[in-house]
Amino acid sequence: MSPVPQPTSLAEEVVSALRAVVGAGSAALHEPSFGGNEWLYVKECLDSSFVSSVGKFVDRFESELASYTGAKHVVAVVNGTAALHIALKMAGVRIDDEVLIPALTFVATANAVSYCGATPHLVDSEESTLGMDAAKLRAHLVSQTEQRAGLCVNRATGRIIRAMVPMHAFGHPVDLDGLLAVAKDFNITMVEDAAESLGSYYRGRHTGTFGLFGTLSFNGNKTITTGGGGAILTNDPELARMARHLTTTAKVPHRWEFVHDEVGYNYRMPNINAALGCAQLEQIDGFLNSKRTLFERYRNAFAAVPGVKMLKEPSDCHSNYWLQALLLEESIAEQRDDILAATNDAGLMTRPAWALMSCLAPFRQCPSMSLEGAESLARRLINLPSSAFLSNRKANPP
Repeated sequence: MSPVPQPTSLAEEVVSALRAVVGAGSAALHEPSFGGNEWLYVKECLDSSFVSSVGKFVDRFESELASYTGAKHVVAVVNGTAALHIALKMAGVRIDDEVLIPALTFVATANAVSYCGATPHLVDSEESTLGMDAAKLRAHLVSQTEQRAGLCVNRATGRIIRAMVPMHAFGHPVDLDGLLAVAKDFNITMVEDAAESLGSYYRGRHTGTFGLFGTLSFNGNKTITTGGGGAILTNDPELARMARHLTTTAKVPHRWEFVHDEVGYNYRMPNINAALGCAQLEQIDGFLNSKRTLFERYRNAFAAVPGVKMLKEPSDCHSNYWLQALLLEESIAEQRDDILAATNDAGLMTRPAWALMSCLAPFRQCPSMSLEGAESLARRLINLPSSAFLSNRKANPP
């Protein structure tokens, strides 16, 4: 029997480690799993004829999300970007304000700020969470801002820094205690972008419930999906009522009249999407357990690969491990693209982190602190196949 060829490069070692976990064949970055009541609930929705923004599944999905996350009120909307747009608008973000966001985030965070006519102000990230670095942000605000009539003002631009939007990258909770302290000390409102962190907890409390608002996403690649969808979380009943009103075209309830008392948005989640979401939410514990198992299998497989490590949940946190993340040492960061090419050539879908917002044409001129941490992370991060069902794949023998 001829010996099994041994990997000769880091890229080949990564492919071999991946194969040891996911086995033969291809593996997408993240696919949904439909093994519960999805067909039953969607058929019930179709049979009822209530497939748009009115129906029992929307109400049920909101109620069950509130119970799961601990938020007192949930408003289901068409996607996570819409949720963040309305949350920022209701948090008081105005035209020509600035909003603190991580440079290392998906573009939707910056887009939602722009929808309000405001300007993103880019913040560095720390390695342990991938999220906004509270200590560096505090030092930046001390040196670059001043308080005027209880508002935080950027001295360089003269604009009010109205809000901050920490984003829980790949499902790992940010340093919420540190960021909440910054928000309080500088009179800045926190709105959490928890699009990726359903099922993640910071010191025993669900992400998205710490700020004035939190927002979720249920896109097809998220931990649970409604096809397209998102949600606004808040503990304030009046804010929840207004969010529901604004996302339903600001229509004043009446049996037949069409009266809209302000500019509203057609953002409410359709009932048919909520039907899918109800079935998915019933299975979330299984999805999360499978993703944690997948992380452990990856961690074991990569333990012997030099210069790489799996990103694990921060201390005192419980991550959903939405996307598994491999982090290269800085000394081998230049091999990232070789690894991406080799893994994708092998049918194993891997991806780098998003392009930093400071590198994208619409946001290159935005105010920014120094971004050494985010720039380093962007050079070194690789997302691995992360579908929940991969934890049950038969691995290739070593």
